[in-house]
Amino acid sequence: MIKRHFFLAAAAVLLGLMVVAVVLKMAFAGDEKGGGGPGGRGGPGGGRGQTVSEAVVGARSFTDEIRVLGVARGRRSVNITSSTSELITRVLFTDGQRVAAGAPLVELQAREEDAGIAQARAQVARAQTMYERHRTLGERGFASAAMVEQYETELESARAVLSAAQARRGDRMIRAPFAGVLGLSSVTAGTLVNPGGVITTLDDIDVVRVDFPVPERYLGVLRAGTPIRATIDAYGNEVFTGRIALIDTRINEQTRAVTARAEIPNPGYRIRPGMAVRVAVQQGQRTAPAAPEAAVQYEGDGAFVYRIARGEKGSTAQRVEVETGSVEGGFVEIISGLNAGDRIVGSGLNRIQPGAPVSVAGQGGGRGPASAAAARGAAR
Repeated sequence: MIKRHFFLAAAAVLLGLMVVAVVLKMAFAGDEKGGGGPGGRGGPGGGRGQTVSEAVVGARSFTDEIRVLGVARGRRSVNITSSTSELITRVLFTDGQRVAAGAPLVELQAREEDAGIAQARAQVARAQTMYERHRTLGERGFASAAMVEQYETELESARAVLSAAQARRGDRMIRAPFAGVLGLSSVTAGTLVNPGGVITTLDDIDVVRVDFPVPERYLGVLRAGTPIRATIDAYGNEVFTGRIALIDTRINEQTRAVTARAEIPNPGYRIRPGMAVRVAVQQGQRTAPAAPEAAVQYEGDGAFVYRIARGEKGSTAQRVEVETGSVEGGFVEIISGLNAGDRIVGSGLNRIQPGAPVSVAGQGGGRGPASAAAARGAAR
């Protein structure tokens, strides 16, 4: 009986100890999780927090630009065609060849023209003989001056007929009207060409022209000689420079835009006619506070940064709403919200995970501190 009471008492004591252990464990867990008191892990004087880089807001130059889309054209471009229906007898060029002005490109069949030249030359020879004979007779007094003049006129007429026959023969040789680069062609000897049929193309692309529309409100700042910058999708972010050569005299009534023409040097012929060109026309420069793009976070229609404030118990990050302007060269123009010299979190905010030992300020830009150790980055 005594033994039975002993076991019951031991079991009661053991159960009590287990209850006490559970209560103590919950109490300690609550202290660690809350950590709100001084020296707690979440407090201002606690642990290291999220490591981020630091950037300094500095003054930077920004350029006001007009950005539009244009199309590249050769300084001179033409389709090489024939004015008559005829067979090609010789092709005197290769695709992509650079040719000089007047260079022969294609020769057309010219049997009738060759026969006409031969006949005209025979007439000139006969007229020359008759004229010289009667001129000699006239010098001796056996032919009148009127007869000599008649044969001289016949000689000049025969020479004119020969020149006309040679001109018709020349039309059978198609030549380059100006220096440039030839395009692709599919004609060969024996091809029948018709009037207007394209034999090949010829472009003068040492300098390319880019026509682009500009809203009429910018007419006051546009003028010939204004520098422009251009980019082309085929060449990524490579910048081509040029100048405005001409501004049209008329404004489109539907679009209320004026057409401007820029000229861009084209060494190596990298810019091809027909390419889409993004043109930026500079209006002027201004200086404003700037922050790195990585430091600016966007939310809806607004933007914000985290400004680093240093205190006795360490560094804190405060959310600050900012008004942004232009983006250029990896920096964002800060119109309001920050001043030059302010220290901000440069990067690393996107790595803050739920449960991390930091407390971020409210959406309204409140002043509640966020415990974040700011690792100084390269000041920009």
